[in-house]
Amino acid sequence: MKLLRAIAVAFAQYSRIPMPRFEWKEEDMRYSISAFPLVGAVIGLVFFGVFRCAEQFALPDTAAALLLTAVPLIVTGGFHVDGFMDVADALSSYKSREEKLAILKDPHIGAFAVIRLAICGLIYIASLIIVIASDAADGLIPGIAAGFVLSRCLSALSVLTFKSAKNEGMLYYEATAAAGGRKINLILVSVIGAASVWAMVYFTWPLEYIMLAAAALSFAWYRYVSYKQFGGITGDTAGYFVVICETVIAAAAAITALAMPI
Repeated sequence: MKLLRAIAVAFAQYSRIPMPRFEWKEEDMRYSISAFPLVGAVIGLVFFGVFRCAEQFALPDTAAALLLTAVPLIVTGGFHVDGFMDVADALSSYKSREEKLAILKDPHIGAFAVIRLAICGLIYIASLIIVIASDAADGLIPGIAAGFVLSRCLSALSVLTFKSAKNEGMLYYEATAAAGGRKINLILVSVIGAASVWAMVYFTWPLEYIMLAAAALSFAWYRYVSYKQFGGITGDTAGYFVVICETVIAAAAAITALAMPI
């Protein structure tokens, strides 16, 4: 029952999938971070299913790519994109650390947030078009789908191991609750992460290292930027990382498709 409640909390927080309503207690939050990658698993399954439907109905590559881009937004409600835009505004301000943290709370959207989101979106869509048009699409699309799990495993890992920038907010509360079961959370997240890596290797062999290296580099870059610019991570920076990680995985898949022999 505790496991089901933890999963329900994770899906209620990070997806638009309807969940049973109940009063959240600290023990329900203790292992919800470990269930966060399961949201990515649902996204990945829907993503792959939409790809197969697009193949079945012979949709144009661009139309298929646009539909696939919409999948994570529909399943999550764009929760991570909101964090991305907040961080983009803060980073573009070139103000002090305290002022950047204040910008993260500002509900208004700045021009630079829109510009950076448009850039990421265009890169993502272009990458998917390249992958779908390639002969390796049947392997690379499942690899990208596995990336939805991997990005959330890395995000969960950051909550468990990185320093929080603030002593308040949902991420700080979740990190504090998860600390009570830190070892179990680390084991669960590591196991799910290893499974996503295995899936990526299985489907994209022998060029899977490009996608995995992209994910690893984005994670290292996320830690560097968060610590330097904000003094740690926040819920917004976690969302920012998910967008960046999934974008670079898709871009790496496109590079892989172009690198594979004809």
